[in-house]
Amino acid sequence: MQTYYFDMKDGAPIRDRAGREFPTDSQAIEYSKTLARRLSHAHPDKDENLCVIVLNEAGSEIHREPVYPNVD
Repeated sequence: MQTYYFDMKDGAPIRDRAGREFPTDSQAIEYSKTLARRLSHAHPDKDENLCVIVLNEAGSEIHREPVYPNVD
């Protein structure tokens, strides 16, 4: 199991200090998609810059998931 961190960013980053453990990168990425959907429902203000950034244990970004992917 690896620890992954799920930072939020809308200009300034909000750091995830605790992280969550997942066996694979793909499972962590799937979790980021779930987290982004939850955020979009909890915060109806459609900030087109808001995203969830997935970092692995080494601190490398492995995925970036937009919270509002269809904002025009």
